[in-house]
Amino acid sequence: MRRRSCFYGGGPVATSQLYLIRHGQSSNNALADQRQRTADPGLTHSGHAQAQRVARHLKEQADKTDLRDGRSGVVGHGIERLYCSAMLRTLQTAQPIGAALGLAPEVWLDVHESGGIWLDSRDGRGPIGHAGVRRSELAARFPGFRVPDAVTESGWWNRPFERQEQMVARAARVADAIRSRLAQAEGRSAIVSHGTFLNMLIAHLTAGGPVAGVFFSNHNTAISRLDFDDGRVMLRYLNRIDHLPPELVT
Repeated sequence: MRRRSCFYGGGPVATSQLYLIRHGQSSNNALADQRQRTADPGLTHSGHAQAQRVARHLKEQADKTDLRDGRSGVVGHGIERLYCSAMLRTLQTAQPIGAALGLAPEVWLDVHESGGIWLDSRDGRGPIGHAGVRRSELAARFPGFRVPDAVTESGWWNRPFERQEQMVARAARVADAIRSRLAQAEGRSAIVSHGTFLNMLIAHLTAGGPVAGVFFSNHNTAISRLDFDDGRVMLRYLNRIDHLPPELVT
Protein backbone atom coordinates (compact mmCIF):
# COMPACT_ATOMS: atom_id res chain seq x y z
CA MET A 1 0.00 0.00 0.00
CA ARG A 2 1.25 3.44 -0.84
CA ARG A 3 2.45 5.52 2.09
CA ARG A 4 0.27 8.48 2.97
CA SER A 5 1.33 11.67 4.67
CA CYS A 6 -0.66 13.67 7.14
CA PHE A 7 0.20 17.33 6.69
CA TYR A 8 -1.96 18.28 9.65
CA GLY A 9 -1.08 16.67 12.96
CA GLY A 10 1.73 14.22 12.19
CA GLY A 11 1.70 10.75 10.63
CA PRO A 12 3.90 8.85 8.17
CA VAL A 13 6.36 10.73 6.00
CA ALA A 14 5.23 12.11 2.64
CA THR A 15 5.86 10.09 -0.50
CA SER A 16 8.68 12.36 -1.71
CA GLN A 17 10.76 15.18 -0.31
CA LEU A 18 12.64 17.92 -2.15
CA TYR A 19 15.51 19.87 -0.64
CA LEU A 20 16.34 23.22 -2.26
CA ILE A 21 19.86 24.41 -1.48
CA ARG A 22 21.33 27.75 -2.45
CA HIS A 23 24.97 27.81 -3.57
CA GLY A 24 27.78 29.05 -1.36
CA GLN A 25 28.93 32.65 -1.36
CA SER A 26 30.18 33.65 -4.81
CA SER A 27 32.69 36.36 -5.63
CA ASN A 28 29.80 38.48 -6.95
CA ASN A 29 27.90 38.04 -3.68
CA ALA A 30 30.89 39.47 -1.82
CA LEU A 31 31.34 42.54 -4.02
CA ALA A 32 30.85 45.98 -2.53
CA ASP A 33 30.63 47.39 -6.07
CA GLN A 34 28.46 45.32 -8.41
CA ARG A 35 30.07 47.04 -11.39
CA GLN A 36 32.98 44.65 -10.80
CA ARG A 37 30.83 41.50 -11.18
CA THR A 38 31.88 38.65 -13.50
CA ALA A 39 29.60 36.65 -15.79
CA ASP A 40 30.03 33.27 -14.08
CA PRO A 41 31.61 33.75 -10.64
CA GLY A 42 33.09 30.98 -8.56
CA LEU A 43 32.92 30.54 -4.80
CA THR A 44 34.88 32.64 -2.35
CA HIS A 45 36.95 31.04 0.41
CA SER A 46 33.89 31.39 2.65
CA GLY A 47 31.71 29.90 -0.06
CA HIS A 48 33.86 26.78 -0.25
CA ALA A 49 33.76 26.48 3.55
CA GLN A 50 29.96 26.80 3.47
CA ALA A 51 29.73 24.08 0.82
CA GLN A 52 31.84 21.73 2.92
CA ARG A 53 29.69 22.46 5.97
CA VAL A 54 26.39 21.79 4.23
CA ALA A 55 27.79 18.61 2.66
CA ARG A 56 28.85 17.27 6.06
CA HIS A 57 25.52 18.28 7.58
CA LEU A 58 23.48 16.47 4.92
CA LYS A 59 25.62 13.36 5.32
CA GLU A 60 25.86 13.17 9.11
CA GLN A 61 22.82 14.92 10.57
CA ALA A 62 19.28 13.57 10.39
CA ASP A 63 16.54 15.99 9.39
CA LYS A 64 14.88 16.81 12.73
CA THR A 65 11.63 17.54 10.93
CA ASP A 66 11.30 13.79 10.40
CA LEU A 67 11.10 13.07 14.13
CA ARG A 68 7.46 14.12 14.31
CA ASP A 69 6.71 11.77 11.43
CA GLY A 70 8.25 8.76 13.14
CA ARG A 71 11.42 8.65 11.04
CA SER A 72 14.04 8.27 13.77
CA GLY A 73 17.40 6.54 14.05
CA VAL A 74 18.41 7.66 10.56
CA VAL A 75 21.89 8.99 9.79
CA GLY A 76 21.92 11.91 7.39
CA HIS A 77 19.12 13.47 5.37
CA GLY A 78 18.70 10.45 3.08
CA ILE A 79 19.07 12.32 -0.20
CA GLU A 80 19.08 9.94 -3.18
CA ARG A 81 19.21 12.28 -6.19
CA LEU A 82 21.23 15.48 -6.58
CA TYR A 83 20.81 18.17 -9.24
CA CYS A 84 22.51 21.51 -9.85
CA SER A 85 22.66 24.27 -12.43
CA ALA A 86 25.55 24.65 -14.87
CA MET A 87 26.78 27.84 -13.23
CA LEU A 88 30.22 27.61 -11.67
CA ARG A 89 29.09 28.49 -8.14
CA THR A 90 26.49 25.72 -8.04
CA LEU A 91 28.84 23.18 -9.59
CA GLN A 92 31.39 23.99 -6.89
CA THR A 93 28.74 23.71 -4.18
CA ALA A 94 27.30 20.43 -5.48
CA GLN A 95 30.74 18.81 -5.78
CA PRO A 96 31.40 18.28 -2.03
CA ILE A 97 27.73 17.42 -1.45
CA GLY A 98 27.89 14.70 -4.09
CA ALA A 99 31.17 13.39 -2.68
CA ALA A 100 29.79 13.29 0.86
CA LEU A 101 26.57 11.54 -0.16
CA GLY A 102 28.11 9.21 -2.73
CA LEU A 103 25.99 10.73 -5.51
CA ALA A 104 26.82 11.89 -9.03
CA PRO A 105 25.33 15.38 -9.40
CA GLU A 106 23.18 15.83 -12.50
CA VAL A 107 23.36 19.19 -14.29
CA TRP A 108 19.86 20.60 -14.82
CA LEU A 109 20.25 23.60 -17.13
CA ASP A 110 16.87 25.14 -16.34
CA VAL A 111 17.63 25.78 -12.65
CA HIS A 112 20.13 28.57 -13.38
CA GLU A 113 19.96 32.03 -11.85
CA SER A 114 17.81 34.84 -13.19
CA GLY A 115 19.34 36.51 -16.23
CA GLY A 116 21.56 33.63 -17.28
CA ILE A 117 25.25 34.13 -18.00
CA TRP A 118 25.70 37.83 -18.68
CA LEU A 119 27.89 40.86 -18.18
CA ASP A 120 27.25 44.56 -18.56
CA SER A 121 30.45 46.26 -19.70
CA ARG A 122 28.85 49.70 -19.25
CA ASP A 123 29.51 50.60 -22.87
CA GLY A 124 25.90 51.36 -23.68
CA ARG A 125 24.97 47.89 -24.96
CA GLY A 126 23.45 46.73 -21.67
CA PRO A 127 23.71 43.15 -20.37
CA ILE A 128 25.35 40.84 -22.93
CA GLY A 129 24.98 37.05 -22.82
CA HIS A 130 28.12 34.91 -22.47
CA ALA A 131 28.89 31.26 -23.19
CA GLY A 132 29.02 29.67 -19.76
CA VAL A 133 31.21 26.70 -18.84
CA ARG A 134 32.33 24.52 -21.74
CA ARG A 135 31.90 20.76 -21.75
CA SER A 136 35.61 19.91 -21.59
CA GLU A 137 36.15 22.36 -18.72
CA LEU A 138 33.20 20.94 -16.82
CA ALA A 139 34.44 17.37 -17.33
CA ALA A 140 37.96 18.28 -16.19
CA ARG A 141 36.92 20.24 -13.11
CA PHE A 142 33.88 18.20 -12.10
CA PRO A 143 34.51 14.56 -13.02
CA GLY A 144 31.62 12.21 -12.49
CA PHE A 145 28.92 14.85 -12.98
CA ARG A 146 26.10 13.87 -15.32
CA VAL A 147 26.07 16.49 -18.05
CA PRO A 148 23.34 16.99 -20.69
CA ASP A 149 24.25 17.06 -24.38
CA ALA A 150 23.25 20.74 -24.54
CA VAL A 151 26.53 21.62 -22.78
CA THR A 152 29.02 21.71 -25.65
CA GLU A 153 32.42 23.18 -26.45
CA SER A 154 30.53 26.38 -27.24
CA GLY A 155 29.23 26.52 -23.70
CA TRP A 156 25.56 26.24 -22.78
CA TRP A 157 24.11 29.75 -22.53
CA ASN A 158 25.12 31.75 -25.63
CA ARG A 159 21.94 33.79 -25.77
CA PRO A 160 20.73 37.23 -24.70
CA PHE A 161 20.12 38.28 -21.11
CA GLU A 162 17.04 36.55 -19.70
CA ARG A 163 14.15 38.93 -19.02
CA GLN A 164 12.00 38.75 -15.88
CA GLU A 165 8.99 37.29 -17.68
CA GLN A 166 11.19 34.60 -19.19
CA MET A 167 12.50 33.66 -15.74
CA VAL A 168 8.96 33.44 -14.35
CA ALA A 169 7.96 31.12 -17.21
CA ARG A 170 11.08 28.99 -16.69
CA ALA A 171 10.35 28.61 -12.98
CA ALA A 172 6.85 27.45 -13.89
CA ARG A 173 8.36 24.90 -16.29
CA VAL A 174 10.74 23.60 -13.62
CA ALA A 175 7.90 23.42 -11.09
CA ASP A 176 5.89 21.31 -13.55
CA ALA A 177 8.91 19.06 -14.09
CA ILE A 178 9.33 18.64 -10.33
CA ARG A 179 5.69 17.65 -9.93
CA SER A 180 5.84 15.12 -12.76
CA ARG A 181 9.42 13.88 -12.37
CA LEU A 182 10.49 14.16 -8.74
CA ALA A 183 7.27 14.31 -6.77
CA GLN A 184 6.08 11.09 -8.42
CA ALA A 185 9.26 9.21 -7.47
CA GLU A 186 9.33 8.10 -3.84
CA GLY A 187 12.41 9.27 -1.99
CA ARG A 188 14.47 12.38 -1.50
CA SER A 189 15.95 14.73 -4.07
CA ALA A 190 18.01 17.91 -3.75
CA ILE A 191 18.56 20.78 -6.16
CA VAL A 192 21.48 23.20 -5.74
CA SER A 193 20.36 26.46 -7.29
CA HIS A 194 20.24 30.24 -6.82
CA GLY A 195 18.55 32.76 -4.56
CA THR A 196 16.33 34.67 -6.98
CA PHE A 197 15.37 31.57 -8.92
CA LEU A 198 14.62 29.58 -5.77
CA ASN A 199 12.29 32.35 -4.61
CA MET A 200 10.34 32.09 -7.87
CA LEU A 201 10.38 28.28 -7.88
CA ILE A 202 9.02 28.07 -4.33
CA ALA A 203 6.30 30.56 -5.28
CA HIS A 204 5.27 28.38 -8.23
CA LEU A 205 5.32 25.18 -6.19
CA THR A 206 3.35 26.55 -3.25
CA ALA A 207 1.16 29.33 -4.67
CA GLY A 208 1.02 28.64 -8.40
CA GLY A 209 3.15 31.65 -9.24
CA PRO A 210 4.66 34.84 -7.81
CA VAL A 211 2.78 36.63 -5.06
CA ALA A 212 3.04 40.42 -4.98
CA GLY A 213 5.10 41.65 -2.05
CA VAL A 214 6.30 38.17 -1.02
CA PHE A 215 9.91 36.96 -1.33
CA PHE A 216 11.23 33.60 -0.09
CA SER A 217 14.72 34.40 1.18
CA ASN A 218 17.64 31.95 1.02
CA HIS A 219 21.08 32.59 2.55
CA ASN A 220 24.16 31.01 1.00
CA THR A 221 23.90 27.18 1.37
CA ALA A 222 20.54 27.57 3.14
CA ILE A 223 18.29 24.50 2.96
CA SER A 224 14.56 24.59 2.29
CA ARG A 225 12.30 21.53 2.15
CA LEU A 226 9.03 20.72 0.40
CA ASP A 227 7.05 17.50 0.78
CA PHE A 228 4.79 16.04 -1.91
CA ASP A 229 2.00 13.52 -1.62
CA ASP A 230 -1.12 12.83 -3.71
CA GLY A 231 -0.88 16.12 -5.57
CA ARG A 232 -0.37 18.15 -2.39
CA VAL A 233 2.71 20.12 -1.46
CA MET A 234 3.82 21.38 1.93
CA LEU A 235 6.63 23.82 2.63
CA ARG A 236 8.13 22.12 5.67
CA TYR A 237 10.80 24.77 6.27
CA LEU A 238 12.65 27.62 4.60
CA ASN A 239 16.18 29.05 4.75
CA ARG A 240 17.71 26.78 7.40
CA ILE A 241 21.36 27.55 8.11
CA ASP A 242 21.92 25.55 11.32
CA HIS A 243 25.00 23.99 9.72
CA LEU A 244 26.82 27.34 9.56
CA PRO A 245 28.71 29.07 12.37
CA PRO A 246 27.98 32.81 12.70
CA GLU A 247 31.11 33.85 10.83
CA LEU A 248 30.01 31.90 7.74
CA VAL A 249 26.47 33.29 7.52
CA THR A 250 26.26 35.37 4.34
